[in-house]
Amino acid sequence: MLSMESLIGNTQAFPILQHWNFFNHAGVAPCTQAAATAMKKFCDELREGAYLGTRWYADLEAFRQLAAKLINASAGEISFIKNTSEGLCTVAKGIDWQHGDRIITTNVEYPANIYPWMEAAKRHGCELVMVEEIANAKGQREVPLQRILDEIKHPRTRLVTLSHVEFASGQRHDLVTIGQTCRQYGKLLCVDAIQSLGILPVDVQAMNIDYLAADGHKWLLGPEGAGVFYVRQALQDHTQPLAVGWMNVINAEEFGHYDYTLRQDARRYECGSHNVMGLLGLKASTELLMQVGTEAISARLETLTSRLIAGLEAKGYQIISPRCPGQFSGSVSFTSAVHPQGALVNQLRKEHRTEIALREGRLRVSPHFYNTEAQIDALLALLPAH
Repeated sequence: MLSMESLIGNTQAFPILQHWNFFNHAGVAPCTQAAATAMKKFCDELREGAYLGTRWYADLEAFRQLAAKLINASAGEISFIKNTSEGLCTVAKGIDWQHGDRIITTNVEYPANIYPWMEAAKRHGCELVMVEEIANAKGQREVPLQRILDEIKHPRTRLVTLSHVEFASGQRHDLVTIGQTCRQYGKLLCVDAIQSLGILPVDVQAMNIDYLAADGHKWLLGPEGAGVFYVRQALQDHTQPLAVGWMNVINAEEFGHYDYTLRQDARRYECGSHNVMGLLGLKASTELLMQVGTEAISARLETLTSRLIAGLEAKGYQIISPRCPGQFSGSVSFTSAVHPQGALVNQLRKEHRTEIALREGRLRVSPHFYNTEAQIDALLALLPAH
């Protein structure tokens, strides 16, 4: 069993530490050595013997069980997807929308969680409602919880779709309260969990989540092109697959005896061959993270980001990310009214091998649990004061 202490600053487990002070895990994160090893093993086996003698598909089913455990679901509610968009599009295309249905989201979502719903609104005459982000008394940006709850209660609201953590502000939504309200009023809740899965607690039962999608290339430290999609068992007969191919059906390999009966679990959303290499890599990274534990990772990130914020405030930066209890995430967004922000990002990258991001006019730092306090302090030392 790996301990968190043994992994912090561990260059063998996280080779990125040898080359970069990397603080953009909310973007495309480096994969773990475990993921790289698993993917290389796949390539070696594929090169030397094709599929013969391998256990790839048994390992994928083990990963399905693991992913279910990560979010407190059943394995029959988990399917594998190429990316978050595929999962969200499955929901947007798969529901029997009625003219006048309302879809509730925010005006600060990542585009992956906007365009599928715009398409549903255009195609079916639904109303897309975007709750606005506002500034609070501290100058931090947030989408008010009460405004979301008010929209849920509207009689024509059909579905609420939110990022668990907003990509540009780092705000974490109170999904327990939102989910309880959705279930109470008979509304559906769809969650883009790409900015939280692996580092913040996600419990689809406690949060009353109906649909959840997340690619693995951010906080789960896997490769791009491999992710997980959750559909609550009770909704699977009412949510059509995005595409139908040879794998969606119950007798997938009975060629010549075609039976167009969809599988009785979430595998009905898998239409064809998997990205086996990517999923095996994601499995390896997920195993590592789950050995450390989501609660421990979350607490570690609260410590690191609090240290960062204290240093930023001391230097005169405006913190954008809300930090009320339950709102923190792995991302800290902040701004400078004095220093050219794009130039800061480029200078850090080119001169100091330090990677942060510029998103929606905001500087964003998103460390992972394995980053060290010394790296945080080095970043703060490089940022100019006001």
